[in-house]
Amino acid sequence: QVELVESGGDLVQPGGSLRLSCAASGFTFSFYAMSWYRQAPGKERELVASISSGGGPTNYADFVKGRFTISRDNAKNTVYLQMNSLKSEDTAVYYCNAQYVGLRRYVYWGQGTQVTVSS
Repeated sequence: QVELVESGGDLVQPGGSLRLSCAASGFTFSFYAMSWYRQAPGKERELVASISSGGGPTNYADFVKGRFTISRDNAKNTVYLQMNSLKSEDTAVYYCNAQYVGLRRYVYWGQGTQVTVSS
């Protein structure tokens, strides 16, 4: 069974930092591009950051560039999101996403982890 389990969400003050983790199982992790999305109350889910299957090219939404860093450890089947200089507008549920596009397209989602930035 495919599983993506996020952890690390918490309540943090503005300017603080958090590190999210997403542990994957049930599929060949190293074949998949991994991404973090977020969804704030009343808003659509949006892409935060993505990283290629080999850990090379990364992509960031403009609103997190310079503050967030995505990384992965294929030996541990885990993807991370280091979040620094957090703002109140970063408050959202953060979701881990795995995607593989070959002859077929495979997409998996985690259950999400809550990040709340508030004083």
